[in-house]
Amino acid sequence: MSYSLLEKQLKEIADLQYASAVLNWDQETYMHIKSNASRSRQIATLATLAHQKACSSELKKSIDTALQEDLNEEQKANVLIALKDYNKAVLLPEDFVNRLSIQTSKTYHSWVAARKQNEVSIFLPDLSEMIALKKEQASFFEAVHPYDALLDEYEPGATIAQLDPLFSSLKQQLTPLLQAIQNANTVDNQVLRQFYDKQQQWDFSIDVLQHIGYDFDAGRQDYAEHPFTTSFSAQDVRITTRVDEHDFSNLLWSSIHEAGHALYEQGIRDDMYGMPIGSACSLSIHESQSRIWENNIGRGKLFWKCWYPKLQQQVSGFKTTSLEQFYAAINKVAPSLIRTEADELTYHFHVMIRYEIEKGLIDGSIQVKDIKQVWNEYYQNYLGIHAQDDRDGVLQDIHWSHGSFGYFPTYTLGSLYAAQFYAFAKQAIPDLERNLELGHTKEFLKWLRTSIHAFGRRYTSDELCKLVTGTSLDTKYFFEYANKKYKEIYKF
Repeated sequence: MSYSLLEKQLKEIADLQYASAVLNWDQETYMHIKSNASRSRQIATLATLAHQKACSSELKKSIDTALQEDLNEEQKANVLIALKDYNKAVLLPEDFVNRLSIQTSKTYHSWVAARKQNEVSIFLPDLSEMIALKKEQASFFEAVHPYDALLDEYEPGATIAQLDPLFSSLKQQLTPLLQAIQNANTVDNQVLRQFYDKQQQWDFSIDVLQHIGYDFDAGRQDYAEHPFTTSFSAQDVRITTRVDEHDFSNLLWSSIHEAGHALYEQGIRDDMYGMPIGSACSLSIHESQSRIWENNIGRGKLFWKCWYPKLQQQVSGFKTTSLEQFYAAINKVAPSLIRTEADELTYHFHVMIRYEIEKGLIDGSIQVKDIKQVWNEYYQNYLGIHAQDDRDGVLQDIHWSHGSFGYFPTYTLGSLYAAQFYAFAKQAIPDLERNLELGHTKEFLKWLRTSIHAFGRRYTSDELCKLVTGTSLDTKYFFEYANKKYKEIYKF
């Protein structure tokens, strides 16, 4: 049966890709600096081998033959998505895949070095090479704008023709809400800026992650320069976080955010390993899962009604702070420099800035040598602030070192999907809010598992959204949620 052969071939490709992912994880967590060159080669070799198999005539033959067989709906979906993946893969030359992989490792290490020395100029030569490669990648595909070809890698079907008006609309709707907050009562978040022991923060985060359902028998948490999640199968999904002993918000919500990604990966059907249905729908749906746990749950008052007494017991420094004060502090809205630590409203301006810069870098309207200046100009225009150094400015994100141009818009899309999914979860689980107040999240995770996780890539983002909520993505759910929440906190 050709479908069985196709399944074997796709799983072999997955084996190579996940083996490469293990090496990448090690590279960003424990690997010694002298290993850089050999590790780059090893990862590039695996990437090239996986690409060879993904473009092989043998794979195409199995796909074509399987399409003629009597398959069930799930099998048909796997074959059709495999055909789509094949048609994209064959457009990328093998030599290009090898060069991109080697450059990705080089650019990552120069980014780490630049952050350590707080000097963007160290990063620029490799960033220039990476952007040249991403332009070359875009040239292999038919797209109205070269950035569209890169967007499609993370959010299939997304284009700047769709995203430009979406971001414009968001900006128009966010501005009056932010103005109302600015004119309202002030919120003090200094309680988060005291000294908090690293180990106490770590231990508390582990307790939270275990409680919300992250399976430590099928994963682990480590420290990294930039928090990320990586999956090698549904039975091995690892997360990373970072810590600042003078900023409590740095570790915990990064951990919860990454755990949201990990819960998605752990919820994908293990029996579909290597098959299209055995992988995530898209990056926007992936981000919806991280943002729904980080914000809708992890920054919600109901969640902290259960967890705040535990925090007061486990982490020194919160004894004299009330739940109301803590809840307001973790939801303080104010312009800030660091995207991953931004409140859930100004966060979207961080995404818009990166979106505009990425488009410019890819279409040539922004030059790499000017990136620091452009970055600071956008931050001044959008948020009225200016980075004092490169580490907290243009060097703060890992994405460009990975060549992940087109990824950033999925953060905003994910937040919008999260609000819509959460609204319908409350309808599907009548006792959801009472459960959260008592510290019970199992029913919510179960709903995510059956409504979103189990489908993998069977549906597009839009199809899945319609399946779960009955309609396409609609920003009204985010603004209904945001207005209710922040009117209560800021009392306007």
